[in-house]
Amino acid sequence: MASPSSYRPAAGSIPTKPGVYRFRDAKGRVIYVGKAKSLRPRLSSYFQDIGNLHPRTATMVTTGASVEWTVVDTEVEALQLEYSWIKEFDPRFNVKYRDDKSYPWLAVTVGDEFPRVMVGRGAKRKGTRYFGPYSHAWAIRETVDLLLRVFPMRSCSNGVFKRSAQIGRPCLLGYIDKCAAPCVGNVTAEQHREIVDDFCDFMGGNTTAFVKRVEREMYAASEALDFEKAARLRDDLGALTKALEKQAVVLGDGTDADVIALAEDPLEVAVQIFYVRGGRIRGQRGWVADRSDDSDTAGLVQEFLLQLYGGADPDAGDTIPREVLVPALPPDHDVLEQLLGERRGSKVAIRVPQRGDKRDLQATVASNAAQALALHKTKRASDLTTRNRALEEIQQSLGLDEVPLRIECYDVSNLQGTEVVASMVVFEDGLPRKSEYRRFVIRGVDGQNDVASMHEVITRRFRRLLDEQARSETVSTESGPMLVDPETGRPRKFAYAPSLVVVDGGPPQVAAARQALAELGIDDVPVCGLAKRLEEVWLPGEEDPVIMARTSEGLYLLQRIRDEAHRFAITHHRNRRSKSMVESTLDDVPGLGEVRRKTLLKHFGSLKKLREAEVDEIALVPGIGPRTATAIKDAVAKADTTRKTAASTPTVNTATGEIMED
Repeated sequence: MASPSSYRPAAGSIPTKPGVYRFRDAKGRVIYVGKAKSLRPRLSSYFQDIGNLHPRTATMVTTGASVEWTVVDTEVEALQLEYSWIKEFDPRFNVKYRDDKSYPWLAVTVGDEFPRVMVGRGAKRKGTRYFGPYSHAWAIRETVDLLLRVFPMRSCSNGVFKRSAQIGRPCLLGYIDKCAAPCVGNVTAEQHREIVDDFCDFMGGNTTAFVKRVEREMYAASEALDFEKAARLRDDLGALTKALEKQAVVLGDGTDADVIALAEDPLEVAVQIFYVRGGRIRGQRGWVADRSDDSDTAGLVQEFLLQLYGGADPDAGDTIPREVLVPALPPDHDVLEQLLGERRGSKVAIRVPQRGDKRDLQATVASNAAQALALHKTKRASDLTTRNRALEEIQQSLGLDEVPLRIECYDVSNLQGTEVVASMVVFEDGLPRKSEYRRFVIRGVDGQNDVASMHEVITRRFRRLLDEQARSETVSTESGPMLVDPETGRPRKFAYAPSLVVVDGGPPQVAAARQALAELGIDDVPVCGLAKRLEEVWLPGEEDPVIMARTSEGLYLLQRIRDEAHRFAITHHRNRRSKSMVESTLDDVPGLGEVRRKTLLKHFGSLKKLREAEVDEIALVPGIGPRTATAIKDAVAKADTTRKTAASTPTVNTATGEIMED
């Protein structure tokens, strides 16, 4: 840990203009990004007596080894640059509002020739219009199922759409009038686009006009004695009404707003947001994040708004509402309003509701935030203080020179020497960093040999580390110096060594890992192993294990990391087994070569789906005719019979003694 005084900027060297600053550690990694109206007083506040700083801020400045800044002309530019760097560098000391779960979206692929409505999760994609997010996927599917009566747009996958077009028959939804069946030409692309536009308008809040239009058409059909059409429109009206009943009216004036509330404690902050469109609650979302410093509620609101709307697609202004209701005005609310207004294309108001329905709604959102924080506390095994204590216990127990802020764990998985794979998981500050997980397929080891497999994995990972460090060059960019590939200009992800390597196993696996590092000339990366049976921690060359107390937070963290590596390896192993089972089952089918086997596997995805498919469905796969489809069905049925016969005899993993199930 460095002393902040060792890299404190000289007096008078910091400008007083607006700007963005970055703290870096001894290895050059960005650990914190911030902005300021005036850089000099803000940066000076970090170099006061450490005892006066918030504990997490004190940890940040002592972890840092340098500070740099960039001057900008306006506060809007500072906000934009701050968000860009937080997204690029992912600094571990910045507040990161991440979802406590994955929320479903209702998506319409408006960029396609025949747009499709579907329910999905995860990141948004260009060319798709999103509604939500919602709390439950089943609720969206129920609503969509109701609305497809009125707006019969496409909802099938690309595979089903293409197959229906090839055979000239629509799917079931086309027969029951829940799809206009553009796949077989029942409607043109323009007519289908009109249906899609009506659906999007209805989901966007323009509901009254559609209900009145259907009512007029229903009465007109009744007066014209077209009772069959009137009955169908009556059912459509009922579907619209039922769909609207699922979304309660909370604001009678048809307000479009995002209602935000926070629940705080000294370590964490929970955020809840209700999406209100057309006066109705369209969705709900929540986050729980570690607090990075002693910012007040207004500062936390500003950080949240920047992360929530900073990544919005500039072309998707409808994702930003006309009004944002918050518990406290952010310090730079006028600058934020200007930034959001530019993205939306019209004025955006950020304000604190004082009375009436909006105030009551925000109280409800605040209650949800408080409950979410309480639930998070009960579910989470440890808070920030506990994680810090766990890392310090690991440092003390293993005799490390520094706290292991980055830990990599490796596990090998195999079934009687077949399909040998390995996993690498990464934990930073005691939390998983899933974007840096890696899988390995072991090819240089014959049969079941976990020790040799571990040697190969460690060798491959750290040879890559040395190669990246050797081939990387430091370049100056707008956001500071960066290690990049000189050929492609892309940043290197694994050019930094971990603080600790953990292997799943005892002395043999630890010795193999240590030997692999020694062969590569690496002697400054500590290694330990965690044996499953007695949860003993082994160090290289030691005859006796390190015994950590069963109640130790450090041991609990090591167990979590080891179990995560085991889970990740088992998942990879099962996926490979599933694919190999499909290929081995089809080896003896006459006329079925490697290319068509891969096509078949890609089409069905798994042996289970292939087993359930009928001969006619198999014959639809490109390159598979009726005769070959019959042979495939017979081969799968024969393999299924063999599998059921052998099911009474369990398969045992000789490495662990565990019974392995298919």
